[in-house]
Amino acid sequence: MSILSTRFSPSLERSSDPATARDIVAASGTNLASIGYHFGSKEALLNAAMIEAIDEWGEELEQVLANDIDTDADPMERFESIWTRVIDSFAAHRPLWVASFEGFLSAQRSPELREHFAAGHEEARFGLVALFQNLEESAVDERLARTVGSFYLALMSGLIVQWLVDRERSPSGRDMAEALRTILASVRPAEKARNERESPGR
Repeated sequence: MSILSTRFSPSLERSSDPATARDIVAASGTNLASIGYHFGSKEALLNAAMIEAIDEWGEELEQVLANDIDTDADPMERFESIWTRVIDSFAAHRPLWVASFEGFLSAQRSPELREHFAAGHEEARFGLVALFQNLEESAVDERLARTVGSFYLALMSGLIVQWLVDRERSPSGRDMAEALRTILASVRPAEKARNERESPGR
């Protein structure tokens, strides 16, 4: 087992207290000196482990979605299918998501970690627009990423929180699609009326 992989080992995750340096070396079979030699501090090691794990999850999820999504599906069916696959991935990576929320706090003290999260979010905005809107990522401009991509990213962050806190009552992909249908049904009449007021001759 590598030192990096110990951040998400079950033995360390079960503890209610933060992992100590001795916990890490015990789980990895290395020694205390190796932490300072390779990373400088325990916090730097944990940050590096988190960055590596998040990158690995992102690559894995991208492959799963790219292989399983029907590009010819109805947009609402596509919406439901994508969220179902995303939610299914949470169970396999629960330790990572618990640690990532700890990481958001750590990022306030670590410019490197904060920059990595920010860069990951920006990349995710473009990728999520391409995925949900069935576009090539090269066709996604900054405005779409900033608006639509941020919307999808907010949905994903909120889903992760709900799933971690109350898995039994967190929404499924089908629930997400039903919610979107309900929202659209309530918004469309008002949008139509507004358009008619702004363009009375059309």
